Amino acid sequence: MPGVYLDNNATTQLLPEVFEAMRPYYFEKFGNASSLYERGQRAHAAVEKARSLVGALLGADPAEIVFNSGGTEGDNQAIFGLVAPGDHLITSAIEHPAILNACKRLESNGTTITYLPVDGHGQVNPEDVRAALRRNTKLISVMMANNETGVVQSLEEIGRIAAEADVWFHTDAVQAAGKLPIDVARIQCDLLSISGHKLNAPQGTGALYVRRGTPMQPMIVGGPQENNKRGGTENLPGIVGLGKAAGIATHWLAEGGADRMGKMRDEFERVIGEHLECIHIHGLGAPRTPNTSDISFDGISGASLMVGLDQKEISVSTGSACASGSSHPPYVLMAMGVKRDRAHSAVRFSLGKQTTQEEMDYVLSCLSAEVAKLRKVSPVWNSRHKKRSVSTRG
Repeated sequence: MPGVYLDNNATTQLLPEVFEAMRPYYFEKFGNASSLYERGQRAHAAVEKARSLVGALLGADPAEIVFNSGGTEGDNQAIFGLVAPGDHLITSAIEHPAILNACKRLESNGTTITYLPVDGHGQVNPEDVRAALRRNTKLISVMMANNETGVVQSLEEIGRIAAEADVWFHTDAVQAAGKLPIDVARIQCDLLSISGHKLNAPQGTGALYVRRGTPMQPMIVGGPQENNKRGGTENLPGIVGLGKAAGIATHWLAEGGADRMGKMRDEFERVIGEHLECIHIHGLGAPRTPNTSDISFDGISGASLMVGLDQKEISVSTGSACASGSSHPPYVLMAMGVKRDRAHSAVRFSLGKQTTQEEMDYVLSCLSAEVAKLRKVSPVWNSRHKKRSVSTRG
């Protein structure tokens, strides 16, 4: 079975229904949503409909949704739009590079950053957030779900701590939106980032939830678009596509789609554990997004396994696409205390809405054979391996 795609945490396939919703806005319904004549007002109405659909996905007021180019812009906007030199920011060691590199820039400009550790499951202890608070703490930014392991953070507790301390709270929900129910009021976050291409919308579009009253300064200045929070002509077809995908995701979640996907993922992990020894499922035992399985296969290189599966037309990854090409082990796993060799042997499998059981069965048959082949020629495996029962702890 060729063409099995299991790298949906990197990007997702545009759904046909989403493309069909977008198509007219490239041709007969094109327009500038800021124009006052009828064509422009029809474009404006399409943008506002999409804003309502995205707001519904997040449990937010549509007026609090700011459209942008994606998760990286949203993360950058949340940080640079609030934090100034002399402020203190709290984040975690396992954030996406869009957060971590923004924090590095802030540090060079006189901002103090606290990078919180995570435990062996990849979770931040909310009490560590409380302990890190200072008089000049301006912002807490902790991701909702990790892009490599799928591990979900205790955001309600962190949100409660932020509210009690009167500190602004942002979460990168790029890997959670469309996979987990989200309610910004329950989380008590002030800002939340999502990216369209992670939930079957087009690449190059996204949104930032900005709670009413949050004093965020625009990062892109120009016209008064997006309620003066993000200048520039709106990407009309992309926004329509994001709205359509958000509506589909809302329905999918309500109809139990996440539960079905989680069962498929869990069965995949169970069968791997039965057929292969010395594997380690990272984040097992912690809440995870239903589509993500990050597994180390002792004695082999994750990159070699990825290449071997790619030759069978199975697309997986060795971690975040934003860190691809790096010879370093995944920093998320290292932060979790995973040994270097084991971190190097990790492969991420991330399912999508279109993934079928037939595809997963094919992957399982190829995976067992490929791991066995690589271990057969692995000096590390052959010199150090001692038979023992399967471990599923990272």
